[in-house]
Amino acid sequence: MAHRRNNGCKLFMTVLSMLAACGAIPIGDLLERASQRSDRLHALSTMLSQELDSHFPPIGRVIMPRPAMCHTSSLQTPNDKEQALQVSESDLLSLARSLLQAWADPLLLLSTSANTLPHPGQSRISNKIQELREQSKSLGDGLDILSGKMGPDARAVSLLPYRGGSDLGQDKISRLINFNFLLSCFRRDSHKIDSFLKVLSCRAAKTNPQMC
Repeated sequence: MAHRRNNGCKLFMTVLSMLAACGAIPIGDLLERASQRSDRLHALSTMLSQELDSHFPPIGRVIMPRPAMCHTSSLQTPNDKEQALQVSESDLLSLARSLLQAWADPLLLLSTSANTLPHPGQSRISNKIQELREQSKSLGDGLDILSGKMGPDARAVSLLPYRGGSDLGQDKISRLINFNFLLSCFRRDSHKIDSFLKVLSCRAAKTNPQMC
């Protein structure tokens, strides 16, 4: 029991040390780190999409739902960098956090479904999905710290619940199509998150704001 208490204390002190260290790091540096993580997140989702496309049935491209069906589509976001530059720093961070938090349950569904995905690269896909979850969690923790330094508007989060259920389908074609659709939605959102954080990082650098 004492051993458990000691381990618990060590873990608590480690977390406190990390938080203290993050508190001493300038916002610009934190944003740069977050931007690097979001870049990795988007690159990983792109690699996964390419892996799936290598053995995707032609019929799937015809009947796969459109992007407007993604569960995050109701969130109003800038359509391009020009629009993103018109949004405040706090609101951009809030949008990035809202999108990222909306993927906690769908990423778990993708992770559990990858174990039985009817695809020759199933093992690689499963490993990359797990890495995607880890990268997403790490980025989310970093954005939580950032939001605490940027005020109440940055801490606001829009709830975007996933209502697609816990099953991607009973037959092989359905599972592949729904898996691919979910991943395509995540890829789109990870690109938005990455774009928002790059704009924030550029603004924070204050070297050539007109180049952001």
